[in-house]
Amino acid sequence: MLRAIIVWLILVLPASAQQSSPPVLIVDSDRLFIETLYGQRLTAELAEQAAALQAENDRIVESLTLEERSLTIRRPEMTPEAFRAEAEAFDRKVQDVRRVRDAKNVELQVATAEARARFEQRVQGIVANLMLERGAILVLEQRNVVLSVRAANITDDAIVRIDAELGNGEE
Repeated sequence: MLRAIIVWLILVLPASAQQSSPPVLIVDSDRLFIETLYGQRLTAELAEQAAALQAENDRIVESLTLEERSLTIRRPEMTPEAFRAEAEAFDRKVQDVRRVRDAKNVELQVATAEARARFEQRVQGIVANLMLERGAILVLEQRNVVLSVRAANITDDAIVRIDAELGNGEE
């Protein structure tokens, strides 16, 4: 009988000790961004901007290719000085275009980072409310967790709550 009580205490005490301490929760912020209506809208807008930039880049490359081909075709009829002057002007133009294209790519990267930061800022309060409702003291990012119980992950609940409270995020 004493042995049964000791076994029972060993099994029950750790469980009750865990229940008395506030839990730690886990959230997958990548899933929040990918699976919420708000994150999906942002992703679609950013993809549209990237596609427009790529289409513009393709048109510029096509134009420069035609210009280069024209210069190559006309070369035999040109004096070396005239060809060199046009080739140097073309090279300067290509370098200018490359600088502008690089700047636009950086602008898109910055816009993407800013959109993600705004998203995270807006959903942080919702995740914080879930944490408080569950009596937790901490929410960890999923990618930083090695092992956990499934019940600690609040990502699905957060997605539902974000969709309900923010919709697609348009103000």
